[in-house]
Parts: sequence; structure tokens; C-alpha cells
Amino acid sequence: MSGVLNLVSVGPGYEDLIAPRAIAALKDSDVIVAYELYLRWIMPHVEGKEIHTPPLTQERERALLAIEKARGGARVSLISSGDIGIYAMAALAYEEMSEDDTYQVNLIPGITSANACASLLGSPLSHDFATLSLSDLLCPWEWIEHRARHIAKADLACVMYNVQSASRQQGVYRVLQLMLESKAPHTLCGVVKNAYRPGQEVSIHRLDELPSLQFDMLTTIVVGNRFTQRKRGQIFTPRGYNDWDAKADSTLPQRQELPDGGVWVFSGTSDGNALAARLAAGQHRPVVVSAATDHGGDVAIKACPGATVWAGRQGIEARRQALVASGAKVLVDATHPYATSMSEQLIGLSSELGIPYLRYERPSSFNADGGTLCASPQDAAERAIATGQRIFLSTGSKDLATFLHADGAGDKEWFARLTAEPEFIERAVALGVPRERICAMQGPFSKDFNIALWRDWRIDCVVTKDSGDAGGYAAKVEAAKALGIPLLVIQRPQVDYPAMCNSLDDLIAQLAKLDVA
Repeated sequence: MSGVLNLVSVGPGYEDLIAPRAIAALKDSDVIVAYELYLRWIMPHVEGKEIHTPPLTQERERALLAIEKARGGARVSLISSGDIGIYAMAALAYEEMSEDDTYQVNLIPGITSANACASLLGSPLSHDFATLSLSDLLCPWEWIEHRARHIAKADLACVMYNVQSASRQQGVYRVLQLMLESKAPHTLCGVVKNAYRPGQEVSIHRLDELPSLQFDMLTTIVVGNRFTQRKRGQIFTPRGYNDWDAKADSTLPQRQELPDGGVWVFSGTSDGNALAARLAAGQHRPVVVSAATDHGGDVAIKACPGATVWAGRQGIEARRQALVASGAKVLVDATHPYATSMSEQLIGLSSELGIPYLRYERPSSFNADGGTLCASPQDAAERAIATGQRIFLSTGSKDLATFLHADGAGDKEWFARLTAEPEFIERAVALGVPRERICAMQGPFSKDFNIALWRDWRIDCVVTKDSGDAGGYAAKVEAAKALGIPLLVIQRPQVDYPAMCNSLDDLIAQLAKLDVA
């Protein structure tokens, strides 16, 4: 009698997500070979059968045992969660088979971690995507990094399996950093733990929030692409049809002609735009202003007459190509004092491409009389929770999760001031800030405005950044003093800038030395 080897997929963990064909194969089998956990899901269909459960680390032994039983004429089901053909037991079974084996082989597909987790998040995999296992047990780590780089450069959505284990803690953070080198920091992502099992947890984050999270082997990460959107508390990626070019125009860099041999000013701040405007008025070289958002580009167009504005959501690869294609002569980093990831990216591009780098940063305005200095957003969150009940965050959208996920945050009432970008507002609401506690306006703001707002909202603690006079820091200090409200100030991050200028005159002098003034 010829045996049968059924390679059976039993999905994520609920019986109603197991395919009827898989159940039929289980019922028709004499022998069941499975990891013990899977028996919980299939026990009604395998009672009274010969059952073997080698432990978790003995995958090859399970495959060999199933093959041995099938060679002996038994009807065998080798079980795997998810889909047995995806990062699972089927490949091991095929490795151990012989060409002259006579038993029948049936592979029964199932719901794998990728589409199980995607279904809990919405529809993030509706266009091209990749899967990437972060386990280096069967694949060299350098291969994993190589693949991660290319996935990010192609801006594919990605599902990460085997994210973190007790012996492999840091790999996921390295991969996330590689993703951030080419994907936009605001890229929407999902984190799913125990999909369709007891203890299920589902959350949505920006890509640049993921490095602050802790994961485990039961966690799957789904990274979107530049088109992934949020709606009704879930995320989805458009399929790509119906006016795709119009969708692309709102997210990709504007495709205008870039001048040759220009001075590139990476801005996004009012003083950065003022710097670019003065350079454009007095330079014999063209000036290109790079802004990270369409709104920033619109502001720069008005604020920087004579300059070419290059705006939109892009990653490091788009910047690299644009700088090379335009023959950029110098990079002027006039980004926000707290935009460290962008500064580090520009420093890296400068070194790689041999383009001189100059950092222009507004002077610090902090003094001990102006508030309490906090070493980091985490430190500020702890101090704010210990200090106030109705806490006003004037820190932007990037660090909201740090405050709202801190221990004790749920007992506080949070208020936030954000730039009036829909995605920032949606993000704040998703994190738990009620819409009526969001002030969505473009700053900076006056002392009187701050006093009126904080008094009306009965704020008893304010958190801000050392944003300098151009960022309205002095007005916040004066308003907090007038109301007797504690002001917590997040310290500027330390970056090893190759060259630093704190005034426009100094910058112009440095450009003259580089023969680009």
C-alpha cells in the first residue's frame, strides 16, 4: 500500500481560519506529526489517531518522522501553522524526500502570518510587497541586510517575520534603520502580536516610531510604502489603478528641472527659508530649497523668491539621485535643531558624494531661569506625568507616542499643538488625543496667544523644545512665567556636525571659502 504525506497548513490559530481541505486531510490521516501547540487547534479532527509531537527545535526530526511513516504506507499529516510552504516545514520535507519515494504528496495551503496580520491592520499589502525573515539561523545576516536595503530602495511594502528573540535582540533595529535610509519616516506601519490567537495586540505607527518599541518572536511587523494611508483606524495601500499619476504627484518629489551646480538648502523652518532667500538674492550660483512636505514646499515658494523648490516625500535614494544629477556644489543643512535623522543622513550623503556640508542652526535660547531642562523626550514625559494633570505638548508630532505611551500617561489629560497637516492630526487622534484638545496651527505664536490658550484649557504643565527665537521659544517662556506654569524643555540632541554656522553672515563667509558664494 502506498502511503500519503499531507503537508497541512492550519493558519494562525482559529479553527474557522483552517481550510476545509486541511480538515479533510486531517480526518483522512492515520498519523499526525505536529508541534504540540498546534494540536489545540485541530484536536477535534485528530482524536484517536497516532500523534507525534517532537519539540519546537526539532523541525527536521518532525519532517523525517513524517516521511518515515509515509514510506511505511501510512497516511500522514505533517502540520505547520500559517502556510506550511512559507518559512515553514514543507521545504524541510522536500529536502529529506528521495526521488524514488512512492508515497503521494499533497500540500494544502493556509493563511500565513503575512495576510493574517495584514487583515487585522486593514489592507496594507494591496500592491507589490516583500516578506523578510529576520532569523539568521538559516540565512547569513549580511544577506538579510542586503535584502532589506533593496526592499527599502524599491519602496516595497514589507512583512517582517521572526522579528526578535531572546538571543537576537538588535537585528530588527538595524533593519529598521536600513528602512529609514530610503523610506520616508512617516511611512505607516503595523505591529501585530499573536494574530488571531489569545493575547492578540494590533497597533499602527510611523516607521520612525518603531525603533523605540520592543518586539518578540510572536510579533510581525508590516511596513507600508509611500502610498499607504490611514482610514477608520486602519491602514491600506491603494491598488495602483485609477489615476495613479495623480496619487504619485502628491507624494513624490516634484519633477521640475533642477539647476546645475546649485547650493542646496535643506530647510523646513522659517529661518532656513530666510537663509535660502538671502542666498538666492545674492548668489551667483543657483539655490535649491528642499522641503519635506508639500505644505513646506508651498511655504518655501513664497518665502524664497529666486530659488528652485524641490518638495515632497522622499527618502535617501531620491536625494542621492537628485544631488548627483544636478551636480550640487554644497549642502546647507538648515533643518530643525531636533531633526537629527535628517542631519545624519545629509552628513552621510556629503561624505559619500564628496559634496561639502555646512550646518546652519539657530542659536539656543535656553537658560536656567526659563524652565527645567530634560535630557530626552522620555525624561520629559516622566517629569510631565509627575508634575501636571492637564499637560500641553508643544513638541510636534514626532514624539507624541513617547508621551502618550509612558507609564501613567493614561491618567493624564493631554493637549497638543501641531502643524495643520492632516496626517499629523490623524496621528494624534489615533494615539488618543481628543480632537477638541488639538491646536492645529502654524507657529510661531506670541506670548499673549499662549497665555490665552493655556488659560482657557486650564493647562498646568507645558512641554516644549529649545527651538530658539525663530521657533517662538521666548514667547513660551514668558507665557509660562505669567501663568505660573512649569515649563519642561527638551534638550537639543547632540550631533557631531562637520561644520557649524550660527549666523547667516558666518554661513556666507564659509560659502565664500568654498568658492560657491
